[in-house]
Amino acid sequence: MGTAARLRRAGILSLALAAGCAWAAGAAPSPAAGPKPLGCLIEPDRSADLGSQVIGVVGQVRVERGDRVDANEVLVTLRSEVESANARVAASRAQVDADMLAARANLDLAQQKFNRAEALVAQNFVSAQAVEQARGELEVARQKLNQSASEQQISRDEHRVAVAQMALRTVRAPFAGVVVERFVNAGERVEEKPMLRVAVIDPLRVELMVPTSQYGSIAAGDKVTIRPELPGAEPVVATVRTVDTVLDAASNSFRVRLTLPNPDYRLPAGLRCKAELPAAKIAAAKPGPAPAAQRLAPAAAGAQPLRLKLETEAGDAPAARQVPSL
Repeated sequence: MGTAARLRRAGILSLALAAGCAWAAGAAPSPAAGPKPLGCLIEPDRSADLGSQVIGVVGQVRVERGDRVDANEVLVTLRSEVESANARVAASRAQVDADMLAARANLDLAQQKFNRAEALVAQNFVSAQAVEQARGELEVARQKLNQSASEQQISRDEHRVAVAQMALRTVRAPFAGVVVERFVNAGERVEEKPMLRVAVIDPLRVELMVPTSQYGSIAAGDKVTIRPELPGAEPVVATVRTVDTVLDAASNSFRVRLTLPNPDYRLPAGLRCKAELPAAKIAAAKPGPAPAAQRLAPAAAGAQPLRLKLETEAGDAPAARQVPSL
């Protein structure tokens, strides 16, 4: 065999071996390489724009932006002079029981008159007609007492309605949180626009978009390490709350929502962060790489082995030679 043929054969063998090794090494990532951190966003757990159910004029705003508020705390009051007067009148009317006392006294008197009439008719001093008349007067007195009781109950209901109307002019915090925005000042007329925005930042909510290839590797209750992009902030641990079961075809990903405790409001909301998913669960969810011997062997019964035909120069050998399968 000539020198040129030997060099050509050696070069082709080197290329084939290099390609086979590169294919075997690149079939799967190195197991030592961990999962890449994913970008995430730390948001308030929930927020609400607070407004009034009625149209009115702002009387007093008791909080400022950044103030912490408790659940059911009064935040804004509207002017309510007319409603306050109506409530006082209704309260006075509900407390007056003169009609009830008069009706009860009239009933007692009618009862005594009826009792005397029955005693006298038994002794034949009065006729039976007198007894019937006394019985009718007793029934009328009883109905007047019931009417007075009903009117007093109506007065109490009217007082409750007046109190409820006053309550509509008071804006309270629906939950404990922080005042994020203040939109009105005292003296402004409000109709439909919100007056305050309150947000819950303990706990915080972490929104995470995970590639579809990792679907099934994370479930509710898993612990995920979160690294906030804030100078001096230490890594924290969040708990998976929900995992979407509908994938986003546009981004080829799915959404995961986590709960992050935030005692003493150590972290502000609106931070970008990095999430480190559990490497062990991701590795368990993905099929492991096959051994090198299996990757080099044919994958199916009908697969043809890799063969390289080396053509020698004319006159060096009578026929073509084949390199054995790798």
